[in-house]
Amino acid sequence: MEEPRPEIPPKAPLIREVRWEGEVDGYEEVTLIVGRGEIACRYYPVSGAYIGAIWVGGVGGDWDTPASDLYPRLCEELINDGIASLRVRFRYPTALDEAVYDVMAGVSFLEMEGIAKMALIGHSFGGAVAIQSAARSEAVKTVITLSTQSQGADLVSELSPDCSILLIHGEKDKVLPPDSSRVVYGVAHEPKKLIILQGNGHSLDKSADKVRELIYDWIISRLEPPKSS
Repeated sequence: MEEPRPEIPPKAPLIREVRWEGEVDGYEEVTLIVGRGEIACRYYPVSGAYIGAIWVGGVGGDWDTPASDLYPRLCEELINDGIASLRVRFRYPTALDEAVYDVMAGVSFLEMEGIAKMALIGHSFGGAVAIQSAARSEAVKTVITLSTQSQGADLVSELSPDCSILLIHGEKDKVLPPDSSRVVYGVAHEPKKLIILQGNGHSLDKSADKVRELIYDWIISRLEPPKSS
């Protein structure tokens, strides 16, 4: 029997307060106070930016990142292209509806910061979270999933027509087989792309530099930030 979809508010939750905790290692520690609690984030701001990206991990929670610290590396690199980034730490990293709520709060925060076009990037469980969140926001113009699960990713068919998707998966993934990404890819509309990396497991560490290059190029091509003078 197919599991019912979680009931999630269709719009981003109201942020009651933003608590700025201070700068650490090139990012701002930010806490979003919302109706369901407090969401810890790491914000890589860019003055005057209107393009942004949100990065989430999997059921491991905390600040987990695939591909050898991929997330902090790209968050820092994209600053030079005028793209702000927000890493979101799930309050409950195994609850899909709560994780989507957290990401939607992140979307709301970036909109408050003047961001109009966004990319959502998620690893494993976070891939389904990114897809569900993107289906609920017109501001999201591209989704990137890494070793995504297929469960909960059925909303990929409801992404807005101008929202693209890139799926990357390891050919030797023993946690979530590459067929998980193939299923999602089959349901997604164009523009879409599926890349299976040979010799890689769930974390994609073996091809970390390749993954970084693929994601960077995809974000730049799909969100088209202004060229620096």
